[in-house]
Amino acid sequence: MNSKSKVAVVIASADSIHQDIARVCDLGGAAEVLPSNSTVVLKDNITWHKPFLSANTTPWQLEGAVKWLQDNNRQMVAVHNDTVVTDPHEGLINLKLQPVYDKYNIEQFFVNNPESVKWNKWRPQGETPWLDKVYPGGPEFPEMFLGKSILHLPTVKTHVYTTTTGAVKNSFGGLLNTRRHYCHTHIHGVLADLIAV
Repeated sequence: MNSKSKVAVVIASADSIHQDIARVCDLGGAAEVLPSNSTVVLKDNITWHKPFLSANTTPWQLEGAVKWLQDNNRQMVAVHNDTVVTDPHEGLINLKLQPVYDKYNIEQFFVNNPESVKWNKWRPQGETPWLDKVYPGGPEFPEMFLGKSILHLPTVKTHVYTTTTGAVKNSFGGLLNTRRHYCHTHIHGVLADLIAV
């Protein structure tokens, strides 16, 4: 695996969106970093369960990613998280994501539902001083993520604590339990800590 991250940007259009998403996955080296011998956890971003397109994963973004994963022989499951302002069940319906999951028969898990996903304490190898402030007993992470790659479908938007928010901030909904709300006081440090995870 290449030690440097790749960033790919393509001009997309409504007429070719799935091909455009496949192209950005190929240019970004997704096949190199998503092993074909383990399940890929597909993490959408439901920031609001109301249809604000710039704040949430869109159905065409999700379907493009799913098609790329299938075309590249990757097994996948999906995970969703809730927030203090978001109900993922409502979001899946309102944002038209559920029909995509149904069409491709993708198993779904809800990380904040203990009947769906088990959480375990885990000590990251790197130092995480800011996470330690919010989780003094150590952070817990979803057990189902161990040994799997995560394909996260982030959105870039404004945010009251981070000014702008993107992939790392979006991902913390799936990585940290509901106590993550208290991370906002130390958000920049917590985001740096999550890179160590």
